[in-house]
Amino acid sequence: MKFSTLTGTFVAASVAATMSMAQDREGWPESFTVGTASQGGTYFAYGAGWANLVAEELGLSGGGEVTGGPMQNMALVHTGDAQFGMTTMGPAAESLAGTNPIAPGLQMTNACAMFPMYQTPFSVTALSSSGITSISEIPDGARIGFGPAGSTSDTYFPRMMEGLGVNFERRNGGWSDLGGQLQDGLLDVIAFAAGVPVPAVSQLEVQTDVNIIEFTEEEQAKIQAAFPVSNFEISADAYETLTAPARSVSMWNFAIANCDLPESFVHAVVDVVMSDNERMVNIHRAATSTLPENWDKNGVMMWHPGAARWFTENAGATIATDMIHGG
Repeated sequence: MKFSTLTGTFVAASVAATMSMAQDREGWPESFTVGTASQGGTYFAYGAGWANLVAEELGLSGGGEVTGGPMQNMALVHTGDAQFGMTTMGPAAESLAGTNPIAPGLQMTNACAMFPMYQTPFSVTALSSSGITSISEIPDGARIGFGPAGSTSDTYFPRMMEGLGVNFERRNGGWSDLGGQLQDGLLDVIAFAAGVPVPAVSQLEVQTDVNIIEFTEEEQAKIQAAFPVSNFEISADAYETLTAPARSVSMWNFAIANCDLPESFVHAVVDVVMSDNERMVNIHRAATSTLPENWDKNGVMMWHPGAARWFTENAGATIATDMIHGG
């Protein structure tokens, strides 16, 4: 008798839970994509990793997609061609203002902030055999690889180099491809804007000797005065080549979601990513900054309601109503 009662209670609870789950998942897509960037860069490794984690945890089909990086991701997420993406604050601001070069004049206001990822340091790498050990030693007319066209690196690093008086020949391509060109002598320098350690740099270290070139304090100050970046140190343990921290500047990265996605779906995705930082760090070391308390690093984009609710409930966030989409 008692067994029957307990069984009935259990079944009733299971049915209720199933019905609740079904209700919570109303409107959820059967699959999703995360716009990342080129292979060999941090965006691809990090983005594909959290996409796979979310797909596994939520029982959905999903994964990372190779793209041109932050500018294209803003466009893809705004139009709904990708449910999720990754961007940096600079490209996000330009996209919202309608100055994204992919679609000039289009204000990409349907891409919403989802969660903080990490800071993107701007760093310079050359072969040790080049003899280049500082920005001032980059030769006149140097062939510099700036990453995929329209990426954060390609958008800002050429301007930074010009501001520091460097005269260069601009080259674009995926990070892995540019790493191969550097090793083959087809490039003099690669200017990376990617979370550290950058997979392409780590691969180069295994195959040859490289110089990871830091900014001087004066160069740091000049760049910070002209661009939406802050001072940053690349830790000595990020690369085998480094024996001491390297001065850099950085820009914050955020994951973004199409603003029309169901609130419960985005809330569940954020919960998977933000509730267990150790899992994220296992995906990529840059995720040491993927922490709830960094919600306040977004001062540019509207928040997706599902994300805003998660950070309010779990991180004590105080997000103004006028910063929440539809609020």
